[in-house]
Amino acid sequence: MGIVAGLDSSPDFTRIVVCDTDSGAVLRQGYAPHPVENPEGGRPADVDPQAWLLSLGEAAGGGLLESVQAIGVSAQQNALIPLDAQGNTVRPALVGGDRRAQVAAADLIDALGGREAWARAVGSVPQAAQPVTKLRWLARNEPDAARRIAGLLQAHDWLVWQLLGRPARRTTDRGGASGTGYWSAATGAYRADLVELALGQQVSLPEVIGPAEAAGTTPEGLLISAGTGETMAAAFGLGLGLGDAVVSLGASGSVMAVHPEALVDQSGMITSLADATGMHLPVVTTLNAVRTLRGTAELLGLPDLESLSDLAMKSTPGSHGLVLLPYLEGERTPNLPHTAGTLAGLRRESMKPEHLARAAFEGMLCGLADALDVLRGRGVEVRRIFLLGPAAELSAVQAAAPSLFGTQVVVPQPADYAAIGAARQAAWALGVSQGALDPRTPPAWQGAVAQVLEPGDDLAVGQAVRQQYVSVREQTHPGALRS
Repeated sequence: MGIVAGLDSSPDFTRIVVCDTDSGAVLRQGYAPHPVENPEGGRPADVDPQAWLLSLGEAAGGGLLESVQAIGVSAQQNALIPLDAQGNTVRPALVGGDRRAQVAAADLIDALGGREAWARAVGSVPQAAQPVTKLRWLARNEPDAARRIAGLLQAHDWLVWQLLGRPARRTTDRGGASGTGYWSAATGAYRADLVELALGQQVSLPEVIGPAEAAGTTPEGLLISAGTGETMAAAFGLGLGLGDAVVSLGASGSVMAVHPEALVDQSGMITSLADATGMHLPVVTTLNAVRTLRGTAELLGLPDLESLSDLAMKSTPGSHGLVLLPYLEGERTPNLPHTAGTLAGLRRESMKPEHLARAAFEGMLCGLADALDVLRGRGVEVRRIFLLGPAAELSAVQAAAPSLFGTQVVVPQPADYAAIGAARQAAWALGVSQGALDPRTPPAWQGAVAQVLEPGDDLAVGQAVRQQYVSVREQTHPGALRS
């Protein structure tokens, strides 16, 4: 069919890949940072979306998009762009996990009658990062700007709309809509009443189009696909299917899996997202993943995580009885927002640096195994786990993860999976428009190049370590993980 492009507009940069439509092979790529000044090394809470367009233009320079027939757009999630009646931005976009909105999140939870009411309504409980919460913050803190809002878009919606020349029709996809807090993956419909609850007025919301639909065509004849959020695009780029889960090791952690239906979780531990294919991506997050490793490295006076990993490998599974509950920032899974971490099993023989190093890795992975168990307990099948993030390359992680998770672990080679997923979506929409592909079946692209790790003979040992962790968790926080 030709070539397509996928662009990923992350919080810090734009990356573009140009791919062969049949195989998914990356033919060329471009990159440009966003021209945004980050305050004191952090990320700004407010960004002029024009910065994303400037970055996109720079990344596409040098004829990168020559002969491209279709473009897919992936972008950072939770970025809220409020528009006035003329389609201009009312104020800069609110992006990322906006700490200013924490009180607004609690406000909204109470306003609808609690966490369970929100979980039933839209499959998630308001968090500071979510667009619905940012709307409540705007209504409370910038009432003049809030009153001027006539329409709402997220980052990938806005970029698609700009690429198409700002047409009257504005679109989004199921994946992006499912993270807003005012669209339900279970019903496939907006809850406009929740927008009004948050903002105090009704506004225009983008049309939710199907996974293989095109958002439109540029005047030059370039097809633009629906676009989606970064999480959904990365899952699509990795080629996830039923039975697959992703464990993402960032400062905090997340576990998501492909599932045929939306999960309504009254405890609020599961966020019910939609994916980029028509399926669902239930997600469970933990507040403590790599930050647990960094804190332990600092405590032990080690310069980096590689050194911590090397030290941990000098210990043995179970860390000589040392167990770390890694709730250093409180925890979301289990829901213990005000707790602290716990170090248990201190004996004379366990009080060695290598055992603490090993306990940090086992504690982090067991915390994520708890999150996996939340999904498994709701009938989500997990036959293999994709392990993502730089920490996935650490030898201590790779040694312990398969036996603690109790299944095959796949560590993909680093690649621009969100951009590749966006390109795959573009190829799908292009193929459907040409009558060459079925709108229910995405193009079959090459899978991610990856290292495959099996539990093997270590499975029994790993499950014993996991039980040791569960015992300490239950003794310290009885019943915390019961939904």
